[in-house]
Amino acid sequence: MEYIVGTTEFSCEEACAVTLGKFDSLHRGHQRLIRRVRQLQREGLKGVVFTLNSNRSEVLLTGEERRSLLEDQGLSCLIECPFVPEISHMEPETFVSEILAGRLHAKYLVVGTDFHFGYQRKGDYRLLQDLQTKYGFQVEVIHKKKYEGKDISSTFVKEELKKGNMGVVNELLGRPYGIIGEVLHGRKIGRTLGMPTTNLIPEKEKLLPPNGVYASKTVIDGKMYPGITNIGYKPTVGESFRGVETYIFDFDQDLYGKTIEILLYTFERPEMKFDSLEKLKECMHRDIEFGKEYFGEQ
Repeated sequence: MEYIVGTTEFSCEEACAVTLGKFDSLHRGHQRLIRRVRQLQREGLKGVVFTLNSNRSEVLLTGEERRSLLEDQGLSCLIECPFVPEISHMEPETFVSEILAGRLHAKYLVVGTDFHFGYQRKGDYRLLQDLQTKYGFQVEVIHKKKYEGKDISSTFVKEELKKGNMGVVNELLGRPYGIIGEVLHGRKIGRTLGMPTTNLIPEKEKLLPPNGVYASKTVIDGKMYPGITNIGYKPTVGESFRGVETYIFDFDQDLYGKTIEILLYTFERPEMKFDSLEKLKECMHRDIEFGKEYFGEQ
């Protein structure tokens, strides 16, 4: 996949099918747009995901995570355009003429009903429909996907994630909630307890569910391994940072320095402080039993 980030100097020579939006979680609604672009790509157009990047906090996807998911979709190109004044102050029709028609040679646009663009967000799908004959593209509008009668949105995902409702979160996303990071050296306390763990420190803007223990799977070189994950400060030993610590069942390979992904499936219990490492070990054994039962392991 071609990846263009951090510049307004981009262009595509081929005729493109473009979907535009925030794509800040790639939830099931976003996936509708992407599936349609993939279909148009198979029909001969270059499939492009176009999003505007601004300073973000509490993100559901880091840049690396979004790229990884879109690469798996087999799309031709991802453009993360910086939200700088020359873009943010552009009138809607100027954006259409200079960016969509001029630089991207868009022949097909796929957008949601809530898509807005241009200065003060004055442009929407209706304007695109009005301009399609003038600029030689076709517009397809995809309606919101719903979950239990409510529109699926990134705001909805965040609300449920902050409650620790991983079942609902994963239904909205159409996949388990993931955290990608590099395995770092920890204090090796898990190893002294006979349960070696991996430690990640997520990017600071990454939104995490409440501190506690979760049934999880770890993706290593494309393979998934079940386990349990603790999110938090490990109060029994005391950490100054909020980390993601995972025990992978029956696994003892050296992963230091390797980039892995942790997938969260369900919340088990809140993070707790124990009086001793022995008490922590006893609880970890119960956590492991919970995780193995959840994943149907003996």
